[in-house]
Amino acid sequence: MTRVSMRVDGENYTDEVEPRTLLVHHLREALGKVGTVVGCDTSNCGSCTVHLDGQAVKSCTVLAVQADGAEVTTIEGISGDGGGLHPVQKAFHEMHGLQCGYCTPGMIMASIDLLKENPDPSDAEVREGIEGNLCRCTGYQNIVRAVQQAAGEMSSPDTLGAQA
Repeated sequence: MTRVSMRVDGENYTDEVEPRTLLVHHLREALGKVGTVVGCDTSNCGSCTVHLDGQAVKSCTVLAVQADGAEVTTIEGISGDGGGLHPVQKAFHEMHGLQCGYCTPGMIMASIDLLKENPDPSDAEVREGIEGNLCRCTGYQNIVRAVQQAAGEMSSPDTLGAQA
């Protein structure tokens, strides 16, 4: 067993883990962060996307020991201080950017990362930005619309201070 310490969704955790434990399994099983979904076990779908030190990563491709000392943000940790929905979550809801919801946590995490890098993406740039995340239900158009709506809301002076 190996001791790891990480900050997850603003809280510090120290645990003993098997060196081969994937971050996604550690988050779900040891920390109860079940919003991080195990989708495919092959890193193809992106459902397990989290932010590791501010960058979107597929947590099924990262060992928990690799996250030692890191800051991890899961879908549970993106809401604002008041506990409300993040602008991307709100836009996914309002624009019907989900159907079964299985891919949604990873899509939202990838979209937040995209908007951090490109606050006003075109349709093509949104599609490129989320290309590592698969959705088998929506056809992506409403997801693209949701990301663009969130981009507009996040760049609004009224919401700049309220972002997570």
